[in-house]
Amino acid sequence: MGDVVIIELKRDKTPREITAQILDYASWVKDLPNERITEIANEYLKDNGPLEEAFIRKFGEDLPDILNEHHKMLIVASEIDSSSERIINYLSNTYGVSINAITFHYFVDENRNEFLARIFLIEPKEVEYRTQTRSQSKRKPPLSYEELREMAERAEVTELYDHLLEELSNYFDGKQTTRSSVAFDGILKGSRKRMFSLLPGESNSTDGLKFQIYVPRMVQYLGIDEEVIKSWLPENKREWKYYETAPPDMSGYEGFFNNMQEVNRFLEGIKNVKSKAHPSMK
Repeated sequence: MGDVVIIELKRDKTPREITAQILDYASWVKDLPNERITEIANEYLKDNGPLEEAFIRKFGEDLPDILNEHHKMLIVASEIDSSSERIINYLSNTYGVSINAITFHYFVDENRNEFLARIFLIEPKEVEYRTQTRSQSKRKPPLSYEELREMAERAEVTELYDHLLEELSNYFDGKQTTRSSVAFDGILKGSRKRMFSLLPGESNSTDGLKFQIYVPRMVQYLGIDEEVIKSWLPENKREWKYYETAPPDMSGYEGFFNNMQEVNRFLEGIKNVKSKAHPSMK
């Protein structure tokens, strides 16, 4: 998950209204969707963007699927006034609000070495602890494999789900759960990338088991043509993007596996390609 951090910078001592100001910003940020956050970031990053690529360059992994599920507030100034200090402590200690203040002090020692001291009003680990234990809107963890399988049972796609989950685990570099899916990852150029997802919560007995596939990434990962991958997929599919302005590698197809024949065709395609690269998989 990707938390948004709201930072209010003040060159000098904070005015009394600084806390109200950052809370006002937070009330606006709270409801921003992924798409709007991405647009704002891209406008700021300009030639250093887009956000997805900048994030990968900085952290070596994909941008989180969910942005802004929660946010944090940080006031930065040379000095924090007593009123703001009291309010910040009250919000954090009583309600678990993720808010903190930090002061910086610049000084030079006798050898003319320059130093910048950083002091948090509340220890960051303490803020995190209070947020987790006292906040009324605690972050929801990813679903367990058991919970996702229960979704598959309700959608009457258990046989398809179980078979894909077991077999696909052999062909990717890892898997993880989210709030709605099982995601299969592959390593590309040293970065872990999502390749394929099963979404039992969006499945049903009529259409079947829903999937999403990142085709450009799969092309790189498997070293084959896009049309080959497309030929493995069920008829019930459509072009898909992670969000409207997503970069090309976050696009592909979404659709439904309706029967075991469609599932096996997809698995056989991946197996054949992987076994050529790794004969031990045959």
